[in-house]
Amino acid sequence: MSLTQVPLRLATGAFILNAGIGKLGADEGTAQFLHGSAASTYPALFKDMEPTKFARLLAVSEIGVGAALLAPMVPATVAGAALTGFGASLIGMYLKTPSMTLDDGIRPSQEGTAVAKDIWLVGAGLTLLTQGLASAAKSGVKSSKKALRNASPLSS
Repeated sequence: MSLTQVPLRLATGAFILNAGIGKLGADEGTAQFLHGSAASTYPALFKDMEPTKFARLLAVSEIGVGAALLAPMVPATVAGAALTGFGASLIGMYLKTPSMTLDDGIRPSQEGTAVAKDIWLVGAGLTLLTQGLASAAKSGVKSSKKALRNASPLSS
């Protein structure tokens, strides 16, 4: 983990981990609300799932994403991809739920503001993902140059 990634990974990881832990003990009403939101947005995935199982799956998923962000041994590309996917699923819910946006379908309504703000998760995830890819490409170039230098007859 790059030192420049530490603040971003700590902030997002701790936030998402805490949200997941908070959902572990979700009561029936909370589970039904969470499931209803997901099932209306992504019916092919969640329509037939029991609300309590969905709440548990969501909690475990959030804990996994949060832990991946906090674990220094998880590469930025992996942590960034997980965070981007998680954030994109929330933004998908926001965009597909008419009551969350104004008539233009983009700007948040009063109800949608709480979810629209999660666009920062997508930005943070893409930042980690691109940093990880750039770092891997850079080290690949260094490795290639080193291999060429070692294979060159002039280096003997």
